[in-house]
Amino acid sequence: MGVGGFCLGLSVVEEYLYAGIAFAVILSLGFLARRILTRIIRGWAERTESKLDDVILGVVRSSIILWFLIGGVYAAASLIKVPPQIGVVVDRGLLAFLILSVAWTLANLASGMIRYYGSRIGAAIQVTSLGQVIAKIAILSLAIVIVLSELGIEITPLVASLGIGALAVALALQDTLANFFSGFYILAEKSIRVGDFVSIEGVGEGTITDISWRTTKIQTLANNLLIIPNKKLAESIVTNYDMPGQEIMLSTVIGVGYGEDPDRVEQILLDEAAKAVKEIPGATPNFTPLVRLAPAEYSLNFTVIWMASSVRERGQQIHEMNKRLIKRLKAEEIEIPFPVRTLYIRREEAPPIRQSSKRIREKRSSSKSGDI
Repeated sequence: MGVGGFCLGLSVVEEYLYAGIAFAVILSLGFLARRILTRIIRGWAERTESKLDDVILGVVRSSIILWFLIGGVYAAASLIKVPPQIGVVVDRGLLAFLILSVAWTLANLASGMIRYYGSRIGAAIQVTSLGQVIAKIAILSLAIVIVLSELGIEITPLVASLGIGALAVALALQDTLANFFSGFYILAEKSIRVGDFVSIEGVGEGTITDISWRTTKIQTLANNLLIIPNKKLAESIVTNYDMPGQEIMLSTVIGVGYGEDPDRVEQILLDEAAKAVKEIPGATPNFTPLVRLAPAEYSLNFTVIWMASSVRERGQQIHEMNKRLIKRLKAEEIEIPFPVRTLYIRREEAPPIRQSSKRIREKRSSSKSGDI
């Protein structure tokens, strides 16, 4: 039964009075239903550790009032005498608005669930703005198709018309679309994930905080934010320090004098490095450190190698390891040389000075004049 179906036998004043009462009653029921539902969900939240209830509550809380508001408008319009043509328009308009509101609620719910489950299971569902936007677009697109169908609009001619317009838009927005599909490719490939520590050639390194529909945001160790277009990121050489695992091999180089015994120095460095990996936070204690020797210009350079649990503390670990090694070498009276360069100066006898013929002639002429 459509709008205007219950107005028989009522005066105009009574129609609007009953319509207002019906609207107020239904809207009041909406606030009551929201309050009851809020209490139920909060009670459920107290019995569980899951945060999913907060996602559901935040999405449904505002939508309930909207749905009861639509119901109130429909009930009020049913009590008012309106022409049949207007009644049909109101009916379809309210139905379309209801479908879109339900779709919007489902889209927000899907976005919240992606954010919630993505943070729990990591690579399976990535927590990115792009993933949430794709979920919303898919649900809203389906809702628009349903609304057009309910309004009696043929979808096939509309799609054909939109195809030509979409081609023109695609040509005008090449860079934007390239960034969008590059972000989708990055998500699908799963070689880069939110939370990974990466190094991008020619750009910098840091932790990925978000992959949106146009850009990827990276927080550096200096607490700065790098914003990189998805297209540039997809074309760059990227080192992911968190794949396949977070453990990383670190190294530091320390030099000693050429007069030192290499075997003794190696044993000292291995002993101190083995102690250090058990005491430095973040180092991997079950990995036996390695030492490699390479002669340099003014010193014997020993490279000390060990494993760390994460690249994020790389600077602090190398700092602590260097301090310990230097202190140990000084305690063992091992020479740590300064940069030295020896210069050999070769002395040669100066060649005899060859006088020019002009000066010789001048000397001869002066000597002859003196004789006279």
